[in-house]
Amino acid sequence: MADRMRELLTRFKLPTAAAEVVRRLTDAGHHDALPALLDVFETEAGERAHRRTERLLKYSHLPAGKTLETLERARLPRPVFTKLDELATGEFLDRADNVLCFGLPGRGKTHAAAALGHALVKRGRSVLFTPTFRLVQELLVAKRDLCLPRALQRLDAFELLILDDIGYVQQSADEVEVLFTLMAERYERRSLLITSNLTFGEWDRIFKNPMTTAAAIDRLVHHSSILEFGGRSKRADEAEKRSKPAQAEA
Repeated sequence: MADRMRELLTRFKLPTAAAEVVRRLTDAGHHDALPALLDVFETEAGERAHRRTERLLKYSHLPAGKTLETLERARLPRPVFTKLDELATGEFLDRADNVLCFGLPGRGKTHAAAALGHALVKRGRSVLFTPTFRLVQELLVAKRDLCLPRALQRLDAFELLILDDIGYVQQSADEVEVLFTLMAERYERRSLLITSNLTFGEWDRIFKNPMTTAAAIDRLVHHSSILEFGGRSKRADEAEKRSKPAQAEA
């Protein structure tokens, strides 16, 4: 009990209280008060954790409702959801590993990426979810305003950066440059999760230059988990279901 109280008070950044409160209460003959005091500290810790989670969720921009609980696991290959459960512990963030999700449109990549993000936020980890094209445009503006290093530093505050649909970034040389710069800055320091409709063999459509493409892939796969999403398109299946009543009426 005494060790737990010291642990909590240290977490609250109250080092003097951590060192003194148990000893002083015990010396004053108030040892019986320690369980009630510990209960107060545990309540405070719980409230702080809840507020932190709410704050992390607010700044994550994760899509609401796309969680592991709402993920249709029956539609996913078993290795994918098994790996998602493993990644949800957050240990890969401590190693600055990456997660790469590949598959055709409608296979559940975005939902899985967002679900993993939600699970990590619940564990107190900082996550940012963003469509790749939007972040690239923001970085281009920062580069134009001569504050790209500052923008990259702000992104460095997030343990995991989820770049959704990287395949749609295939335009100007400036866009390729800021995207590659982002990847290089986070390499072996912070984690990236990337979803892509394009296989690695098609990434020259994004980075244009073969050497840049090879360098980007090399940095991403060096420490990474690769998830391949197959099966039928969920959106196509839903459209087919909607069309059947109309066909029956006709």
